[in-house]
Parts: sequence; C-alpha cells; structure tokens
Amino acid sequence: MSDKISILLAEDEPALGMIIKESLETRDFDVTHCLDGEEAYKVYKKNKPQLLVLDVMMPKKDGFTLAKEIRQEDARIPIIFLTAKSQTQDVVEGFSIGCNDYLKKPFSMEELIVRMNALLERTSLQNQPQEEIILGDYTFNFHKQTLNYLNAEKPISLTHREAHLLFHLYKSKNEVLDRSYILKKLWGNDDFFNARSMDVFITKLRKKLNQDDTIKIINIRGFGYKLIF
Repeated sequence: MSDKISILLAEDEPALGMIIKESLETRDFDVTHCLDGEEAYKVYKKNKPQLLVLDVMMPKKDGFTLAKEIRQEDARIPIIFLTAKSQTQDVVEGFSIGCNDYLKKPFSMEELIVRMNALLERTSLQNQPQEEIILGDYTFNFHKQTLNYLNAEKPISLTHREAHLLFHLYKSKNEVLDRSYILKKLWGNDDFFNARSMDVFITKLRKKLNQDDTIKIINIRGFGYKLIF
C-alpha cells in the first residue's frame, strides 16, 4: 500500500490541471486528475481519496453539485474549491455546501499546498480514536483492543484487525462502509480472498457484540457494511 496522501483533482482546464498535478506530485502527493464532475465522482467512489480539490465551473457536473453528492456520503473528507469567480454569494454557497477552504484563481501552488496540509492535519487529529468509545452497552477501547460489556470484570479481546475494522465501522455508523475502500485500507487490496477474509472478521465482531441486540452489523449487498445501534 502507498503511504502517499491521495488527492482527487477536478479541473476542466487541461493545462492548469496538469500543472497542479505535477506540482503536487513533486511534494509526494498521489494525484488523480479529472476533467469533469461526472468523471470525478466515479473516481471518488472507486478510490476514496483523502482530500478533494474541485474547480467550481466544470462540464457535465459542476463543483458545487459534485460536493453536495460527496457530502451525502462523507461528512469528513476535506474539500477545497478552486474558482475564477469572486462574487460573495459563490463563496457563501461553497461553505454552505460543506467545503473547508476556497482559493480564487490565480493562486500560488505554495498557498494551495499550505492549505491542503492544514486541512489534512486537522482531519488526522479528528480521526484519532478516542480512548473509549461507547457502543450501546459496550465500551470499546481501540488502543487496548478490548470490548467491555456493561460492568463485566473481564474484557473481550480483539485482534489488531478486528479493532481497526470496528473503529472504521464506528466512524461510519448508520452509514455504509464501502467494501472496496476498507479492504484496500486494511488488507491492501480488494481481491476475492481478502473479501472472504473480511467476511470472517465481520462474523467474529457480530459474535463479540451479540450481548446487546440493538447493535447490528448489516451486509449491504454489493456495497459494504453498516453498523447500527
């Protein structure tokens, strides 16, 4: 698995897009460049990047529409809008949709990179597991890799992968955790054998959580899993 930060860049000006892509890649980012909003949405669904840089004015699907669709699936991913517009209402609309930052063209690459790094650092801090997470009648300690049911004296031990899988399910609670995304993140790729392995881990987690019948890990066929409680 690559340790590089994955970036989705949606910019319909090929020359500008190439300049941004190459500049970011020299800073060791992994960048996928798309020329329109429809292509960008498909790439987002497939790759689950860590940060989005979106031009506002694009063919087929503009940046605002694209961001709205992505925000319905992921409330946390950092989004930076690029725009030639300077009207206040466009800035207001961008932030109301859920963008994290806004850059007006022309801009310097150094400014873009500083803003990207600031957002990535903030997101990383927000995504750090809490010491203890309440899951219904259970207390989940990610760092100790344990589950405690109510006031039971003996905790339930979790493996490293079980703890990480449960944490990602918790982060996406009541939403679908994309099957391909979590396979690539925890197993390295989403091939058939890893998918079967993950199914086994899901079964083990269900058994370890079965003392609280309000907690369910549901299989959403063709998409992934959903933790509800």
